Amino acid sequence: MLRMLRVVCVTAVALAVTVPGLGQTLQRTNPPGLSTPRTYSHVVKAGKLLFIAGQVGVDEKGAVAGATMAGQLDRALSNLEIALKSAGADLSHVAKTTIYTTSIAEFSSPEAAAVRAKHMADNKPANTLVQIQQLARPEFKVEIEAIAVLP
Repeated sequence: MLRMLRVVCVTAVALAVTVPGLGQTLQRTNPPGLSTPRTYSHVVKAGKLLFIAGQVGVDEKGAVAGATMAGQLDRALSNLEIALKSAGADLSHVAKTTIYTTSIAEFSSPEAAAVRAKHMADNKPANTLVQIQQLARPEFKVEIEAIAVLP
């Protein structure tokens, strides 16, 4: 019995050393101030990493923040900030963003650039910008997902 216990203990230690993250739990949350999704979580924490689902320009009730790129972008970035704050982070902790837009021309407008400057300031994460035909709802113009590293 003692030999079997040693084998189990040695195996468990070997697995813990060779398989990173073994035993690490994922914490899934949907912070107040964001809409309530049915099939996903807005925020998933894994150790010091924070994965933020794509944020669009809607309020907590799902109402779209206007028909302009600047208006929706402002709300999407505000939603990103709400998600980060719920885990004790802010935009300075964002390492990577992926931005999906239905119009790079609108996204590049001076109005949208001013919104990005207002929210991002000197925080310049690695970024991918992709133009797509349509987002989850036809009225959506922009969606931003992020990966952050917690302090």
